[in-house]
Amino acid sequence: MPFLDVRKRFGINLDRSWTIQSAEQPYKFPARCHAFEKEWVECTHGIDTTQAEKECKIEYDDFVECLLWKKTMKRMDTIWRQREKLMKERKYTPPPHHMGKGEPWH
Repeated sequence: MPFLDVRKRFGINLDRSWTIQSAEQPYKFPARCHAFEKEWVECTHGIDTTQAEKECKIEYDDFVECLLWKKTMKRMDTIWRQREKLMKERKYTPPPHHMGKGEPWH
């Protein structure tokens, strides 16, 4: 038993808002991936786990991508590597404001 029970003393339940996106969020802001979680939960509702894995794979993959950004980061890495390659070959020169020199609006 903890010496200081934050949940009882301050009425704060951080675990719930961090683990369940559909839970009531602090300051009433919806969670970033709330819509994807909602689609996945609605798809899996009322069917068994084995069937849900097959039928709701697209919704689950969208939800996981929203949480982890694996595909997005892979794509950004590919773009960055291509940009670096073109800069090395002198086929691409970025604008000065991309290199930290000057402002884009001046």
